Amino acid sequence: GKGGEDLDFEIGFYERILKRLPDSLDVLMALGNDYTERGLHAKGVKVDERLCGLRPTDPVVHYNLACSYSLVGQVDQAIAMLEHAVTLGYHDCAYLQRDPDLDTIRRDPRYQALVERVTREQMTA
Repeated sequence: GKGGEDLDFEIGFYERILKRLPDSLDVLMALGNDYTERGLHAKGVKVDERLCGLRPTDPVVHYNLACSYSLVGQVDQAIAMLEHAVTLGYHDCAYLQRDPDLDTIRRDPRYQALVERVTREQMTA
């Protein structure tokens, strides 16, 4: 990834743009990625929540919010959001099983059940 100073500069840049364009998907997505890379997970949650509000049917933004909830240790929210992402059509089972952002919830039986559901849906798709 980028160095700390580069990331801090970029985050500041995107935050300033966001004040003028609060609903810019591109800016929010870039800022969310930078927050996560910088370890600013609570800020990442807020950005991802805004993205879900702007893109209510997009499975990937809901998957990203599940990851952000997992990173801040909000297990129930993470699992609920992951279930919602799958319902919306998120089906990348391989990534789901190796994404380090989800390590917090991986031992939860609800997570295991979700992986099985995605695997089943992939086979019947």
